[in-house]
Amino acid sequence: MFENDNAMRIDEAVLKNVTKDDILSYVYNSDSGGETEVLVKQSDRKELALKLKASDRPFALIKIGDISGWLKEELAGYEIQERFEDESYFENLNKEESDINILMGSRSFYEGWDSNRPNVINFINIGMGEDAKKFILQSVGRGVRIEPVKSKRRRLLQLYNSKEIDQNLFDKVKDKVLPIETLFIFGTNRNAIATVIQELKKEKEREGETTLSLFENRQIGKDKLLVPKYRPADHPLSKTDEQVKFEISAEDLKVLSEFDEFITDDRVILMRYNTEPRKVKFLRESLATRNNFKNGEKSFKDVDLLIQRFFDYLSLTPEEFEELKELEEEIRHFKNIKVYLEDIREMQQKIQKVSQFKDPSQLVEELKDKLKGGEISIDEYTEAITQCAQMVREEKVKYNGKQLRIKYVTNHYYLPIILSDDEKIDYIKHIIKTPSEVKFIDDLESYLSSSDSKFKDFDWWFFSKLDESLDEIYIPYYNPNVNKISRFYTDFVFWLKKGDDYFIVFVDPKGTEHTSAYRKIDGYKALFEDNGKEKVFNYNGLKVKIKLLLRSDDVSKATREYRRYWFDNIEGMLDMIYDKTS
Repeated sequence: MFENDNAMRIDEAVLKNVTKDDILSYVYNSDSGGETEVLVKQSDRKELALKLKASDRPFALIKIGDISGWLKEELAGYEIQERFEDESYFENLNKEESDINILMGSRSFYEGWDSNRPNVINFINIGMGEDAKKFILQSVGRGVRIEPVKSKRRRLLQLYNSKEIDQNLFDKVKDKVLPIETLFIFGTNRNAIATVIQELKKEKEREGETTLSLFENRQIGKDKLLVPKYRPADHPLSKTDEQVKFEISAEDLKVLSEFDEFITDDRVILMRYNTEPRKVKFLRESLATRNNFKNGEKSFKDVDLLIQRFFDYLSLTPEEFEELKELEEEIRHFKNIKVYLEDIREMQQKIQKVSQFKDPSQLVEELKDKLKGGEISIDEYTEAITQCAQMVREEKVKYNGKQLRIKYVTNHYYLPIILSDDEKIDYIKHIIKTPSEVKFIDDLESYLSSSDSKFKDFDWWFFSKLDESLDEIYIPYYNPNVNKISRFYTDFVFWLKKGDDYFIVFVDPKGTEHTSAYRKIDGYKALFEDNGKEKVFNYNGLKVKIKLLLRSDDVSKATREYRRYWFDNIEGMLDMIYDKTS
């Protein structure tokens, strides 16, 4: 209605053919119905997930200010399961592997949230006040985002007309895409929805949202920045390196062994779990040898769910390293800085000013050479020196009582970088605000100012912040918590070159010494190490090594097997990257 486009039709026959099994599979991530249980994480009191006991994947997320009251009152009587993984369901909503199909909450969804996932929005008990109208309009703004092709947020027809997609793709989906590109809005207050429709007619986009684009570092050009490219393996996860084992608690392993002894007829298992003979054989062999299991923390306490999860594990296809490629659009978050303020002119001016910063000492030497060579006059030299003195490396702005630092950081992929010392800042997205990341940048700058910085040992080096919601540089790994191949997005990536030696270094300053970190390291090792030594990849005569380093406040807390992946200061990180004696 908003765009006066009445061409959208839904095939009634398709709707009538939707079965209960379809809904269970695509909405509830389950093969069968059953009771609902609640998943919570002790370290996060703002979100909880819901899943059916018959499935090991959640289907819904509740995000509110504090879940304590809900756990005591609204969810009394439901079984509560504690989660062990680090990942936030809400932060991972935009990823392809997200299991969440239903999102519930209130104010969490209209302030500073960017997603193309919502397709149906249902407003329950929404009033008519100004706050309610603002909430509805801004949350609708989340639902009208579309992304039919990766990184292209326009309707498919527009992309086709501008020749950004090919004829073959367009022909395949042109008759089916309009319902997907349409936001369906329902509400329990008819008058509130009518008011929203009137307001939508007055504006074509939500007031107060701006997208900022920062600048690629001009120094990058002749130097090749390489990134790994992956492909699906031609074999299942169970036939890869022995590191990738099925995690199971001692209690569950005992239950599974008893089940194996009790059910001796394979046909019973084949019928009950609708599986294949090879999987049943693999299960029995694994229980006999114990070679394909490793000790895990999580206990399912349900033999049916446990066995189904094991069979699903056997079908997973891992990603494997395919080749090195030059960086193109894999880092793009800096072109999509979202700001939720009405007036950002001061911020824009300061971003522009800091982006033009150049090292004064280097610039003065360049000007002297040009003056001696007769390329510039004394007046031009004097004017350039004056402008040089006016350049700034850092600016600050403050909105809503929360301050931003806009900084020029040497050798960063894009300029400037934007940091906040307040992690709860909500008027800007895709900046550096996690305390460990901010500290890493501050420590790096401090180290670079020292006269004996080991970065000087390299011919050249660059680095970049990575944003897991928009960028595509990652390390795939098996995540037993969701029984899937997940993607580990480190916070930073470094590129360093010395002679023919070339290093791609994934750096995660918030790395912690617990099981989830070890799983991610295992994923790295399976791809980029051979018998504990880093593989060397050849790229146009360069000897390329890919490393993973995590920062810890106390390296000694890591287990001995994994300790060599942790560093506690910048110089230690460089020592781990390049040992000149080797």
